[in-house]
Amino acid sequence: MIPTEDASARKRVIEDKLKQEQETLSFIRESLEKSDQLTKGMVSILSSFESRLMQLENSIIPVHKQTENLQRLQENVDKTLSCMDHVISYYHVAKDTDKIIREGPSGRLDEYLACIAKIQKAVEYFQDNNPDSPELNTVKARFEKGKELLEAEFRGQLTRYSKPVPPVLILDAIGGDEDMEVQEDVMLEHLPEAALQDIICISAWLVEYGRNQDFMNVYFQVRSSQLDRSIKGLKEHFRKNSASSAIHSPAVQTKRKETPTKKAPKRPGKDDVLDIEIDSYIHCISAFVKLAQSEYALLTEIIPEHHQKKTFDSLIQEALDNLMLEGDNIISAARRAIMRHDYSAVLTIFPILRHLKQTKPDFDVTLQGTAASTKNKLPALITSMETIGAKALEEFADSIKNDPDKEYNMPKDGTVHELTSNAILFLQQLLDFQETAGAMLASQVLGDTYNIPLDPRESSSSASSYSSEFSRRLLSTYIYKVLGNLQLNLSNKAKVYEDPALRAVFLHNNYNYILKSLEKSELIQLVAVTHKKVESSYRELIEQEIQNYQRSWLKVTEHLTERNIPAFQPGTKLKDKERQIIKDKFKGFNEGLEELCKIQKGWAVPDKEQRDAIRQAQKTVVSDAYKAFLQRCANISFTKNPEKYHRYAPEQVEEMIDKLFDTSA
Repeated sequence: MIPTEDASARKRVIEDKLKQEQETLSFIRESLEKSDQLTKGMVSILSSFESRLMQLENSIIPVHKQTENLQRLQENVDKTLSCMDHVISYYHVAKDTDKIIREGPSGRLDEYLACIAKIQKAVEYFQDNNPDSPELNTVKARFEKGKELLEAEFRGQLTRYSKPVPPVLILDAIGGDEDMEVQEDVMLEHLPEAALQDIICISAWLVEYGRNQDFMNVYFQVRSSQLDRSIKGLKEHFRKNSASSAIHSPAVQTKRKETPTKKAPKRPGKDDVLDIEIDSYIHCISAFVKLAQSEYALLTEIIPEHHQKKTFDSLIQEALDNLMLEGDNIISAARRAIMRHDYSAVLTIFPILRHLKQTKPDFDVTLQGTAASTKNKLPALITSMETIGAKALEEFADSIKNDPDKEYNMPKDGTVHELTSNAILFLQQLLDFQETAGAMLASQVLGDTYNIPLDPRESSSSASSYSSEFSRRLLSTYIYKVLGNLQLNLSNKAKVYEDPALRAVFLHNNYNYILKSLEKSELIQLVAVTHKKVESSYRELIEQEIQNYQRSWLKVTEHLTERNIPAFQPGTKLKDKERQIIKDKFKGFNEGLEELCKIQKGWAVPDKEQRDAIRQAQKTVVSDAYKAFLQRCANISFTKNPEKYHRYAPEQVEEMIDKLFDTSA
């Protein structure tokens, strides 16, 4: 049971807590009442604010809408004013641009093009909005004037700065040192950079806005003239510097070398002026290719792509036609030379033709895209040159065969005939152009003429498909044919000589000259391609003519034979008839020896080796026979005046023979 005191204490604690709780409850009630009052006040305020806000909204919205409308109206007014200013500016364009247009684009191209752009916009405006207005005609006229001045500026700058390329630069561009491993490509600058950029800019504007292609005609006319003048300047350079014209020649320095040979001597009467003309033409051909390539590179920067090939075709025509005309003139000169039977003059076309054929690949690349008539000009010239060259070769061969036997034209001393030296000289000069001459013959399909067997790989309707080996065989056979014709003609000419010995000397000299010339100039190797025994054949002919010549001495040595000499014993007295026989033999020998030595001293054997050999052989035969004869007659008394008959000692006979073929003796 809890003590009373403790219960009282707990009760007091509980009562205190209850009293506190009641006080808290009372405070909460008072707070709630205040909160209700505040809430009611806030609701009243919010209700009043909402009412006022609605009133404000009802007042502001109409004002806002009115303000918005006013702003829109203001913007429309501004736009209208701006548009009016813009439109009005079109009416002032003609006046504003008048001074700039009149003064032209020179020196201020960018400003001028900007001015033209304003005029162009004015034209477009009036065309779209007021096509019947006089202002349209005004700005149109101003635009056309501006375009006209731009075209004039294009022509002016192009003409002013386009100059012929100096010959020295051209020679640098086409020459070069082929011994160098790395060859520098010489760039040809046709226009200053500033002028070029202006011309490109004007060209672009004329293409896009000018709608006029006349400037392209202007371009090709101006540049065509400069191209032609550049080549003519090079030609004039050669004429003026003929003394120092031994420049690096593309006729010699080529990518594809001809078969190397010894240097052939100059042809008879070869004119140095003609040499210069040939060298000049060869250089001009190379110059055309290089300059045309350079012109095309320049043209691609200025002319629209779809007009480039046509413009280039027109640009090169004048220079190309002049080169082709000059080539035709060379052909005509060769044709006239053939008619005069001056075949050496035809050799002028060989270096030219060789160079044309070697340059043709570059020509073909350069002329890509041009008209067929343009591309065919060089092949046509090459064909004409090959035709006239082949004709010259054939007629030359025929002329060697048919050269008339004129007695007054025969060498009195039996030396080498002019026909022989000229024929060999002509053939020697072909060595420098073996591929050219062989292809020339092949181009005329002359294989059937010479019965050259064709390799199946060489059979083709196209002459250009003949292999170089076939061409070489063809040239070999041609040279052999010329030599055969020459031999036949020489045999006929020799008949003019009444003296068989002189006839033999003449043929010997000519055959020997032919053989030595073949060996020295390497013609022998070329002929041996198809006729391997040509050397031995000539040696046989030479030996045969030596034997024919030696027969002339039989009328001397026949007096020294034992025939008709009577048999006798030493000391035996001879009969008158027997003494006369011996006298006649001495007399016949002496007179024959004197006559032959007198006649043959004036004959010629130019080859010292041959001359010495013939003399030595003759000395041996005559001296041995004479010594034997003298020995047989040594103890015979056939005359009281032996010195009258025994005129010459053997040594004297040998000395006389040593003076054969020596007019100075």
